Amino acid sequence: MTGGAETPTARMRKALHRARTSLRKAGVDYFRGDGSDWIALGALLFAVPALALGTLAMPEWCAPSALVLPIVAGGLLLRPASLLALYAASALALIVEAAVLNPGGYGDADRVTPGTILVVAAVGFLGLLIAQFRSRVGVPWRRGGTMLFDLRERIRVQSKLPKLPRGWHREMALRPAGGQSFSGDFVVAARTNGGRTLEVVLTDVSGKGMDAASRALLLSGAFGGLLGSLPPHAFLPAANGYLLRQDWDEGFATSVHLVLDLDSGDYEMYSAGHLPALQLSAGTGRWEEMAAEGPLLGVYDGAQFDPIKGTLRPGDVLMLFTDGLVETAERDLTEGMDRLTGEADRYVSVGFQGAAWHLIEAVAKDVNDDRALLLLCRH
Repeated sequence: MTGGAETPTARMRKALHRARTSLRKAGVDYFRGDGSDWIALGALLFAVPALALGTLAMPEWCAPSALVLPIVAGGLLLRPASLLALYAASALALIVEAAVLNPGGYGDADRVTPGTILVVAAVGFLGLLIAQFRSRVGVPWRRGGTMLFDLRERIRVQSKLPKLPRGWHREMALRPAGGQSFSGDFVVAARTNGGRTLEVVLTDVSGKGMDAASRALLLSGAFGGLLGSLPPHAFLPAANGYLLRQDWDEGFATSVHLVLDLDSGDYEMYSAGHLPALQLSAGTGRWEEMAAEGPLLGVYDGAQFDPIKGTLRPGDVLMLFTDGLVETAERDLTEGMDRLTGEADRYVSVGFQGAAWHLIEAVAKDVNDDRALLLLCRH
């Protein structure tokens, strides 16, 4: 080659080099799978001799077991290779402390006892297990907690309901199992057809809490992309096909898809093995079950989902919910739904603003399952 011309291979190598450089400048070492931890390692290596000197100079204030502090911090912050260097420094400091404080061997006046050594070693072993786990899952040492926070916030943002025109009220309440921050229940919603139609999908993924969080996050993103991109009758078949392609061990979910005309109040509801909705008729003051037919998502290919139709007239209320709200080991479905409607009747005269959260508290406060409730009211 002449004239300084570059081959495609050379251009590709330069492009990869520029990509690596830009990622590292941004604080992300994508190609090695972990970020640099030399700052944390340096600080902890400095802390080890400082604690050892404190133990030798002021043994009544600084015990030899204080070395577990940098070891615990290292397990949370360092990579396994860096953690071994910290352990070597801690072992050296412990040997020096034992030689100075126990010149005559172990006895009644020992400052560094075998028990102290065992405690430091046990904490070091646990720290190494934590570091290896973080390395295996690819959690950067500086961003482990932030990653979980971002996941939780992403699920929350994806479940945000759009604003509705005047005359409509909507609210959603979610209580994960065991007071956790993650749930297997989620909702995605969008206004389609030029804003004249509200489409809402409430889904209950198999499992609960942290066990279902990753599947719920993946499905909420996928369902949010499908919603509004397909005609209503095609949404659940597409969601079913997507779930089947994941090939999960617990690869099923229940879901209900509501398509509401905000001008007329007419709606269609599609169900994939989900509980029936409850509609309050302002004219009669009675609750009616609105049950559509359809199999679970992720069970078999080619499933059909037939809708039911209804109308929300002024004063009517529609409740969509998951089974954790109304069904427990001590209470069957019928009893749970009766209790839910009984509590909801208290809000008919005063309005349902803020009622979703209070209904969960009243009906299923101490249930160890994910609970979700969606309210739609037409004033």
